[in-house]
Amino acid sequence: RISDLPTESLKIAIKDQGLGLSDMCKTFFCSLAAAVVVSSSHGLSPTGRLPKKLSNGRREVLIGTATVILSQQPVNAASAEKSRDDPSYSIRKTDDEWRSELSRLEYFVLRNGGTERPFTSPLYNEKREGTFLCVGCGAPLFNSAEKFNSGTGWPSFASGLEVEVQKTPLEGLTGAEVRCKRCGGHLGDRFTDGKVFTGTRAAETGYRYCIDGAALVFVSKEAGSVPVRGDPTYHTSSSPSQQSLPKFLLPPPIKAVTS
Repeated sequence: RISDLPTESLKIAIKDQGLGLSDMCKTFFCSLAAAVVVSSSHGLSPTGRLPKKLSNGRREVLIGTATVILSQQPVNAASAEKSRDDPSYSIRKTDDEWRSELSRLEYFVLRNGGTERPFTSPLYNEKREGTFLCVGCGAPLFNSAEKFNSGTGWPSFASGLEVEVQKTPLEGLTGAEVRCKRCGGHLGDRFTDGKVFTGTRAAETGYRYCIDGAALVFVSKEAGSVPVRGDPTYHTSSSPSQQSLPKFLLPPPIKAVTS
């Protein structure tokens, strides 16, 4: 996702880390190579299927290259990411429960920290007024007023609601993981290049929340509208049914009345 940005964006990110021109060149090519590796190993195939071997998302590759570049700089070992099953999250479920409630792609993103292919989620072009919820637990994550077109292929926001950022010393270069504050589900990454996107809210906040659509469900303020799940596999028909809704959005079951 770094290589998808304008060159000026990369310069700003590297300037934040205090690197020189030669380091900037090395970072660009390392990031570009990492993006190629990530897109081929973590994306979906042309048929829409997940690769047989799934791994934990592109940030591990980007962090690896950045660590080599910044190897002369001290890194705080205490900044290691906490588990997505950490007791501090208010909503916790077993792995079997997550697998039964989420689609394969949603599970890959939310619980494995994976990444969907760019330009595939129906939420990328969503422009209606409303709220983007966590598909795993229903927590309100992003307001539609904060959404903007970053051109990267993933839904982008200038700020979040109930989100948690896993800060790291390399955030200015590789970004920082964004999670749902309630269930710890992986949502995407936050980058500090917001000022590059002039004329948007991101230019004011300085941040770009680059979010996987599959981690979200959009609830519009339009009367009678149907919530939209970000996983593209749920939109193979023109008439979505209740079965395509997350469990927390389904109406309660009707209890039989016994005489």
